Amino acid sequence: MAKDTGTKILKKLSVMEKEEGKLPLLLKFFRDILRIQDAVAKKIGRPRINLTADTVRDRIEQKIPILSFDDLDIDLRLFQDTFTRVTDTFMKYLDFFGDIPERLRKPEAARLFNKKVIRAWFNGVALPLAISTNSNDAVIRAIIQSAFKPVLTVYAEELIEYVEQEKWRQKYCPVCGGIPDMAFLETERGARYLLCSRCDSEWLYQRLQCPYCGTQDTDSLSFFTDEKGLYQLNVCDKCRRYLKTIDMRKANNDVLMPLERLLTTEIDRQAREEGYILMA
Repeated sequence: MAKDTGTKILKKLSVMEKEEGKLPLLLKFFRDILRIQDAVAKKIGRPRINLTADTVRDRIEQKIPILSFDDLDIDLRLFQDTFTRVTDTFMKYLDFFGDIPERLRKPEAARLFNKKVIRAWFNGVALPLAISTNSNDAVIRAIIQSAFKPVLTVYAEELIEYVEQEKWRQKYCPVCGGIPDMAFLETERGARYLLCSRCDSEWLYQRLQCPYCGTQDTDSLSFFTDEKGLYQLNVCDKCRRYLKTIDMRKANNDVLMPLERLLTTEIDRQAREEGYILMA
């Protein structure tokens, strides 16, 4: 992730609002969340990294993400404050998320989100029963991710430069281990880079391989594109997942990948109608 991407996105959204008169509700929500995240990231500043260059190199060579949970310097009070602000924002957009669990609406809810909860989310395991509601876990995880993202992005900005792209080429992020949710084809050779759904890091990956199940069976892999060839919908019939891809060789202006997640929701709708899912 490039530095100051959040600031650039906010400026672009402001221009869009002036040109179009108003923003769609989804982009308003995204802007409200991004304002919180951008302010928190600036407050965190440059993170304290206690990893040596040898440790980083060894992890990359062993195909282990650079960051483990214990490598993160977490200001729990700041996270809990961010969690409260993010939850309040989610409450304003219930049309998108349905009902917010009652326990998250209480003033003391932030105290439930301790390092044990964040660790469970980070490692992709079941959330502790103290905050899990089963039916609403997807919303809870979305709130945790939105609140914790500034921590991951400031680390990603510092650490992604240490990744030797040709040595990685894995299905998961080299910085935080997150799963990709978008991709782009770079301008020089059309090489494919994946975008981390958690920290927005970008990393090189094979063009003809599913970034979810790993199949290279060409009979299972296909893609659809728009008339201009700018956007692609890559699908895998083996795992029934899809990935949105932008061909930078066809782009006329600067593309801000985190924003493209929201500008391409029509592609998501089309993929779901065909029976594909983005991530498990």
